[in-house]
Amino acid sequence: MAWREVIRIDEEKCDGCGDCVTGCAEGAIAVIDGKARLVSEIYCDGLGACLGECPQGAISMEEREAEDFDEVKTREHLGRLRDRKAAAPVPLPLAGVATQCPGSMSRSLARQPVVSRDGDGMGPQPSELMNWPIQLTLVPPSAPYFRGADLLLVADCVPFACADFHRRFLRGKPVIIGCPKLDRVDLYVKKLAEIVQVAEPRSLTVVHMEVPCCSGLTRIAQYALRMVESETPLTDMTVGIGGEVLAEAEVAQ
Repeated sequence: MAWREVIRIDEEKCDGCGDCVTGCAEGAIAVIDGKARLVSEIYCDGLGACLGECPQGAISMEEREAEDFDEVKTREHLGRLRDRKAAAPVPLPLAGVATQCPGSMSRSLARQPVVSRDGDGMGPQPSELMNWPIQLTLVPPSAPYFRGADLLLVADCVPFACADFHRRFLRGKPVIIGCPKLDRVDLYVKKLAEIVQVAEPRSLTVVHMEVPCCSGLTRIAQYALRMVESETPLTDMTVGIGGEVLAEAEVAQ
């Protein structure tokens, strides 16, 4: 043990984006249970190269008693990480053209009234969905329903948490869904930027869950707007796991 500098991660600020993981050449940081964590003190050299990689400012250096940095064990650790990455299954090739699948054909949907037969007004409710497809990877930027619209960008878990999602959020708005944790963020940013540039929407509202990684959808929207220098108003809405809206705010560009 020695008195030396090692990183400190503020879990309250950390949103699990993982930028610090790639910023640490020693592999001392990993995202575990949605938060960045120090894997082992012996892998942290205390130089702080990861400090500038955290967009939330959750990483700092602190001087405390810690195990010495072990260069030999760090090299072994990095070797295991490389082997694990090499052994990962090769992803299936993505389709080059979204519309080659018949189910991805762009279409506008007319709202169809549903008449309740229960007599109490609690029967089936009409869908408010006005566009297809809805997944960000698949939607065509030139779709007419995006032009000058109040665009809704939604984390794909939100409609399951909100029982009144169609009535409360979706009515009169074209929607795009995505998951910032499981999908390619760089591709999302590029695609959303194309949509904004071509469609020039009147506004963009991001609705995401309260879990930390889900807020990445708002950063995707910010990056996309900046990429095309758009002044489209951006609103951020956070939904709790119980379905309640926890926060709503205008986001500065």
